[in-house]
Formats: sequence, structure tokens, C-alpha cells
Amino acid sequence: MALERLLNVARKEFSDHITSRRFIIILALFLVISALGMHTGIGNYNERLEIYNQQLQHTQEIETASGDIYRSRMPEKPSIMLIFNAMMGYMTTFGAVLAIAIGFDLVSKEKETRSLKSLLSHPVFRDEIINGKALGGIAALGFALVLAFAISLAMLLLFSIIPTLEESAAILIFGVVSLGFLLAYFAIALAMSTFARESGGALIYTLVIFFAVSTFLPMLGMIAGDVFAGEMPEPPPMRPQPTPVPGEGISVTQSAAYVGTQDPEWRQYEEGMEAYFKRWTLVNDVTNLLSPQSNYRKVAMAVTNPRYAALVHSPFDPIPEETPGLADALGQVWMNIAALVVFPSVFFAAAYIKFMRMDIR
Repeated sequence: MALERLLNVARKEFSDHITSRRFIIILALFLVISALGMHTGIGNYNERLEIYNQQLQHTQEIETASGDIYRSRMPEKPSIMLIFNAMMGYMTTFGAVLAIAIGFDLVSKEKETRSLKSLLSHPVFRDEIINGKALGGIAALGFALVLAFAISLAMLLLFSIIPTLEESAAILIFGVVSLGFLLAYFAIALAMSTFARESGGALIYTLVIFFAVSTFLPMLGMIAGDVFAGEMPEPPPMRPQPTPVPGEGISVTQSAAYVGTQDPEWRQYEEGMEAYFKRWTLVNDVTNLLSPQSNYRKVAMAVTNPRYAALVHSPFDPIPEETPGLADALGQVWMNIAALVVFPSVFFAAAYIKFMRMDIR
């Protein structure tokens, strides 16, 4: 495989994509909706920032009057990464549609027009063609994503919101994760375009897989979690409250027996619920590893809202007093990151093998 011939094929595919009417229409729709989502996110961020400033002023007034008693209760300043939550939601739908639109007829169109045979008559090898087509599609997706993030950053600057160095790194990671998500559906479309004889069939097969992994698999994971986790523990019956003794009231021992964490039956119930939830979560998470949507949401949430992501990941653990760092948040979703890498790799490999063995006559 020669690098020069590979890049020539990639440049041609990239040029065909960005000048395609279909690509331009979907890209324009994607950019407009992303911009609207960013505008909504900026509005929510400004509201939270105003609440934060009010809480900060109130806390400082209390500290001035009471000393350092409330210093540990300082409110936390909202991060601008919360703005990208809205963009994450639109990426899972319109971004996937854009990726499918780019890849579903890359090879099948060549079959229908019978141009693949004439293409192979030139001094270019099969692996250079399929790899060049994949590289050109990836470049087109990257181009669309760069445009979307450029508009987002321009809107941030327009509203005088300047990201810090750590937030800039988080935005970059969010962009890389978003590209990985788009590549998952581009790889599916490319593989189906290689296997199918016509573009219509490739599109249908791709959409079937899209709905299967985005909708059916999460539902299957919930059902499987309910089956393999067993029966949910039943809460113990509430005991009648003790009658206070005239002149003495209720003793500390009596009152503690009716607090959930002190009652042995309630403590056993809570332990059973925790074990049940862990089993249910394990089965559900393993099933969702095959869903790019589920993996993308978890990783993107860890980047944009690490505190909430940590709470969802370990709901029975104490709520963290400080927001987890970016490295810690990503460490909790390393399996989902690996799944976003493995998933498109499998379909790219399938497309490559099929194209190399394809009978072209």
C-alpha cells in the first residue's frame, strides 16, 4: 500500500463528501441545531452562575458575622462544561444521521454504477481504495465536528465566557469522544455498504443496526438486569411508634430503634437493595457496552458533569464534597471508552476483509 495513492483516494472522497448536496443539507441542520442547543445551555449556565454569585455573597456575609464556621460550605462555581450537555443530546441523533449519510453508499454506489472495476484498472490496489474511502469519510466527519465546535466556541466568546485551561482540555476530550461516537455509525454504514449490493439495501441494514443498538439493546439490558438481579428486597413493615411515658417522653434508645439506619431490619434491607442494584447495574452495563449511544452518554457525562456522573456510577457511596477531577471521572468510564474504540474497529475490519475478498466482475 502506497501512502501517496492512499491519500489521493482520501482527498477525492473528502472532496466528494463536502461538495455533496446531501452532506451540506444534513451538516447545515446539524450546525443550526447544535447552535440552538448551545444557546440554551449558555442561558442555563448564566442562571446557575447568578445563583452561585448570590449564594457566595450570602455565605460571605455569614462568615463575616460568624467567623470561619461556614467556610466549608462555600458554594461551587458552575463549570462551562455544563453548556455542552445540550450539544451531547443532539450529537446522539443528528450526528449519527450525518455519519450514516456519509458512509452508506461509499462502496455500494461504485457497484451500482459499475465504476469499481474501472477504478481497479488504474494503478491502485484494493486496500488503498477501501482505506482511502474510510479516511476520506473520517476527514469529512472531522470537518463537520470542527465546524460545530468552532461555532460553539464563538458563541462562548460572544457571551464573554472564557474557558480555563482545564475546561479547554475537557472541551478537546469531549470533541474526541464525539468523533469516536460518529465513527461508530460511519463504520457500520461503510460495512453495510460493502456487504450490500445496492445503496438502498445498505441504508436499510444500517438503520436496522442503528435502532437495534440505540434503542433495543438498552431496553434488553434493563430486562436482563431485572431477570438476573433476582427479586427486589421487600422493605420491612413499619413498626408502631412507641408511646411516650408521661413525664419521661421517649428515650434515646427507643427513638434510635425507629431510625432506618439503626433498625437491624432496615439495615439488612438497605444492604439487600445495594446488592440488588449492583447486580442489576452490572448486567445492564455489560449489555450497554454494545450500544454506542450508551457509551457516548456515559463518557460525555463524565467529561461535562463529573459530579453527576460519579453519583450515577456509585449511587450508594457518599456524595463527593468536591467535583472529581477529569482524570478520575474518565477512570470510572474506561470500559465505555474502550467500547467506543473497539466497536468501530470491528466494523472497519469487517468492511476491509469483505472488500478485499469481493468478486468484482
